[in-house]
Amino acid sequence: MARSKEFDENVVLDKAMRLFWEQGYEKTSMNDLVECMGIHRRSLYDTFGDKHTLFLKAMDRFGEKVNAALVAGVKRSKTAREALQFIFNFMIDGQIDSPSGCLLVNSAVELAARDADVDAKFTKMITAAEQQLKEIILWGQRDGEFTTDYDAGELAEYLHNVRVGLRAMARTSVAKEKLHRIANTSMKFIEG
Repeated sequence: MARSKEFDENVVLDKAMRLFWEQGYEKTSMNDLVECMGIHRRSLYDTFGDKHTLFLKAMDRFGEKVNAALVAGVKRSKTAREALQFIFNFMIDGQIDSPSGCLLVNSAVELAARDADVDAKFTKMITAAEQQLKEIILWGQRDGEFTTDYDAGELAEYLHNVRVGLRAMARTSVAKEKLHRIANTSMKFIEG
């Protein structure tokens, strides 16, 4: 008779996600994961597969959580400018009690050049993020908040590049004031 799981998969996946986020893929060992997740090695393999598969699932979990937070924040926004400001603030300030930077950006920098799965996940995330930004820009252009001198898709590509840069810089000792200045300059640019 098979034993039932004695842990919540999402809870232990969140623990693995946080560890990968803090340490990166290469630095995180299976022993680290077993200890951090609080489950037996066999349970880890049976539930999540090998380290690489667990890492990909952690990336997905991170993407789902960030996307849910961004969608909720954008929906609460009354203007396109407010929605875009929310996104920039989220990229700079992150979430309370979370590692700095972005698991997806960190993973792309660490692994995308040699790991097709990580590259594919990051590319998919870029496409979704740029689409979200494009919709906000179109909203702002329609309401007269943002310049119509540029194509909304091109502005979305530009702003996504700023967004990724902010997330990468947020992991360093760069002052948040500087990151907010960069975001504000980008806002001024698209406002025209």
